[in-house]
Amino acid sequence: MGHITGFHKKNYSILQLRLHPGITALKREIDDSGRKTYDVDLTYLTSRGYWYFTSCKGDVAKSGGVATNIGIHFFDMLIWIFGEVKKNIVHLHTHDRAAGFLELEKANVKWFLSVDHNTIPGEVRKAGQRIYRSIRVNGKKIEFCDGFGDLHTASYRHILDGKGFGLKDAKQSIQIVHEIRNAKPDSIKGEYHPLAKLPLTKHPFNVDL
Repeated sequence: MGHITGFHKKNYSILQLRLHPGITALKREIDDSGRKTYDVDLTYLTSRGYWYFTSCKGDVAKSGGVATNIGIHFFDMLIWIFGEVKKNIVHLHTHDRAAGFLELEKANVKWFLSVDHNTIPGEVRKAGQRIYRSIRVNGKKIEFCDGFGDLHTASYRHILDGKGFGLKDAKQSIQIVHEIRNAKPDSIKGEYHPLAKLPLTKHPFNVDL
């Protein structure tokens, strides 16, 4: 087999939450603390319209489902801060939400993701907002709701500065969502996110048409 010379390419992954100021500050705090284990609650709720469910994103076979579509960057963030996965339990995985428990090297994580507008807290909906993000570490809320707008630009600058994230950096988060997609959801018991027990919305697409 011939050897091609002068052809050197590298693929970069956009792992933008690793560049978010609030997240980088949290990582420094965890790295410096010396504490062995943390309890973490992750909640990400983002309203999606009819288009979502009729597009490839609404087809698990094409997109990987909710955990892949809206969760993969948060899973990357968690393993970047708290270490590799020891246990991955899925409590719920439907067309519009997913929930589970991750045991990481330094954290026990209860997580809940949803694209159903009805899961967003009432006070957030009344304010006209369609997204709710929350991370709590040992009960303390980590402020990171702002600062998302420029993260892709920051990622491109990071790459141009020779500091981009390679394919190996993305491997673990891809493995997590692969396991979630193929898991048989366990009963909602033990260590679970409280929103996992929210009633399912009856409308097949969970949106206001």
